Amino acid sequence: MKNILGSLPARLLLGVIAGILVGLYANEALMQVILTIKNLLGSLIIFCVPLIIIGFIAPSITRLGQHASTMLRVAITLAYVSSVGAAFFAMFSGYGIIPHLNIVSSVDGLKELPKLLFDLKIDPIMSVMSALVFSVLIGVAAAWTKAAVITKFLEEFQKIVLAIVTNIVIPLLPIFIACTFCALSYEGTITKLLPVFLIVVLGHYIWLALLYGLAGIYAGANPMEVLKHYWPAYITAVGTMSSAATLAVALECARKSKVLRKDLVNFGIPLFANIHLCGSVLTEVFFVMTVSQILYGALPELGTMILFCLLLGIFAIGAPGVPGGTVMASLGLIISVLGFDATGTALMLTIFALQDSFGTACNVTGDGALTLALTGYAEKNDIEEVNEASIL
Repeated sequence: MKNILGSLPARLLLGVIAGILVGLYANEALMQVILTIKNLLGSLIIFCVPLIIIGFIAPSITRLGQHASTMLRVAITLAYVSSVGAAFFAMFSGYGIIPHLNIVSSVDGLKELPKLLFDLKIDPIMSVMSALVFSVLIGVAAAWTKAAVITKFLEEFQKIVLAIVTNIVIPLLPIFIACTFCALSYEGTITKLLPVFLIVVLGHYIWLALLYGLAGIYAGANPMEVLKHYWPAYITAVGTMSSAATLAVALECARKSKVLRKDLVNFGIPLFANIHLCGSVLTEVFFVMTVSQILYGALPELGTMILFCLLLGIFAIGAPGVPGGTVMASLGLIISVLGFDATGTALMLTIFALQDSFGTACNVTGDGALTLALTGYAEKNDIEEVNEASIL
């Protein structure tokens, strides 16, 4: 029993339950303390994210050697196809479902969160996208030039980052999750708004089932051997609303799978966390159609939606892995392609933000399926696995 309660999944689940219960009965003074702790822990976790990205992606690319460029192209293609596929799935579902729904646009009745006791910001050393680009360029260039010193440095740096993740980030996550769910419970988001988005969450599950099914068929492996390890990452993503902040847990979950290559886990999971946003894309497409129906009395035309979906897949690859990153990156599309005015854009931002946690959880969980497909590609093309036992 002690081992079970001491495991990360158990601690995350206890954090969720404790946070919800405390939030239901907390007063304003207690919430000020909890929100301040949440803000501080969130800043520390986000600070570590660029370090994790550099520490895992760059050395993983150097180990791929001559295959690094090929694996990058395959990974980006998988991410784009998944995101565009999710967009079209949401589009056709929207045309079939939205006209028959009685959708309420108001989000009144939520309790306002109190102000923080103090706001201590810990800025990351660089943005998530800068860390991703830096990791890819350094890793690929080191592989091309066979730079032994830099390669050794990156492997040492990975050990340091792994120690930070194991001893600092992961132990703090249950507390951060508890504070997040406490805030959601206090303001009433969980009890008042969650049922409204059940149809979108169902869409996430359908898309994940399709992703894992196809990846399992292609790789010739049981996809449940990956999916069954992912629910701690799913819970963490719901609480953090950030693929980047969930990265440490996602890596730990993926490493437990017997069918995923460890070298491709270290390469694929941090990469997909920043370029594979299928859940957020699915949600955004469904909600722009919903907002269009609410404010303008009609759904966008089919040709317009097809263009929007194709372009959204590209914008999603460049979206930051932070809360609301996808919709913020694509505001230009929402305005220029769909013709939304200021009211429509504001309503879209509001509705998307209220459910962003579930879209993020779909993103994170879907990364496991793409890594399985990446593993299948490597096996089919005789790309030799790098033994990382001495490193990790």
